[in-house]
Amino acid sequence: MKFRKINTAYVTLMAVVLAGLAYSIVSGFPGNSAASKGSEGFASNVEVLETMNGGGYTYVRVETESGVVWAAGPQAVVKVGDRVNLADGMLMSDFRSETLDRTFDEIYFVGSIEVVGGAGAAPALAAAHGASDAPTEVEVGSVEKPEGGSTIAELFAGKAELAGKPVLVRGRVVKFTAGIMGRNWIHIKDGSGESGSDDLTVTTDATVELGDLILVRGTAATDKDFGAGYSYALIVEEATIEVE
Repeated sequence: MKFRKINTAYVTLMAVVLAGLAYSIVSGFPGNSAASKGSEGFASNVEVLETMNGGGYTYVRVETESGVVWAAGPQAVVKVGDRVNLADGMLMSDFRSETLDRTFDEIYFVGSIEVVGGAGAAPALAAAHGASDAPTEVEVGSVEKPEGGSTIAELFAGKAELAGKPVLVRGRVVKFTAGIMGRNWIHIKDGSGESGSDDLTVTTDATVELGDLILVRGTAATDKDFGAGYSYALIVEEATIEVE
């Protein structure tokens, strides 16, 4: 996604929100005389061509639709070849980093650098992936299928026709991982299906507890590949959750 120019009112708001970040950045680089160019948008799923750390920040040179740019954000584990999302930030010109002994003609200071693919994504994805591969302490029992919905086994059996379609399913939470790749990850079971078709992964903004019985409404995606060797034959995304 391209970096985009935003109106003056938004620039003012972002300047206030990022004041603390800007202060720490500037104070962390003595003698810096960089001039802010205003608030910019974000870049999604862009490749890291070069990266380095300095002064508590991670710097990345990335390939965007509009060309190659530099960005910096709070220190993160990033490797060359990773694909990252860059949050909203501020474009600065002639930025001098004394820590790196380098001046950047233009650089975007962003709120976060999120690894979404490549080697750097593996540790995060490992935490959210494959609850069925590990023992669970949650007693699932037999969960009633929701009216107008499906069992987990039925979803897997019909997954070829489900891509991009809304689904409704009820299940018990057997694993919950928060804040991976900008979303929360839930694994649910309902007592149906066999190994490989008895555990459904759901991504959402909602927070749940292990053992919760939840009603899930979301959009099915099939053969979803997040990189780093992690893929899902079936996953429910952007789900709304009702704890029962």
